[in-house]
Amino acid sequence: MIEIVGVVLAAAGAGWLLRRRHRQRTAAGPPAGLPCMVRVPAGRGRWRPGRVHAGEGAVRWVPQRGEAVELSGGRVTGVRVPTVREGVAINPGSRIATCVQPDGAALEIAVMPLDVRELLEALPRSPR
Repeated sequence: MIEIVGVVLAAAGAGWLLRRRHRQRTAAGPPAGLPCMVRVPAGRGRWRPGRVHAGEGAVRWVPQRGEAVELSGGRVTGVRVPTVREGVAINPGSRIATCVQPDGAALEIAVMPLDVRELLEALPRSPR
């Protein structure tokens, strides 16, 4: 009988903590930026999680760790679906946009399909 009371109290305490945390997160609002994963250089390297921030005329990618990378002046050259091998590292339902910087460096940005339009508004497509 004591074990049942202990389990019920533990469940009530965990529920209270989870509810409290959920209320804090909803009060703070959604995080700024577009969630994505970026691979630099394109075709090689590791996929690193971060967010693309577009505002005040400057577009930048802010990784979870490290310094922000400016994407201003960059152009999207193509959007494609990930290969099977890439789908293991990132979400297989995502879309990959290849972006070329003014200095010629290329990087790939993986976003979810519903976020592609927002990414293309921040980074214009290159003329064909």
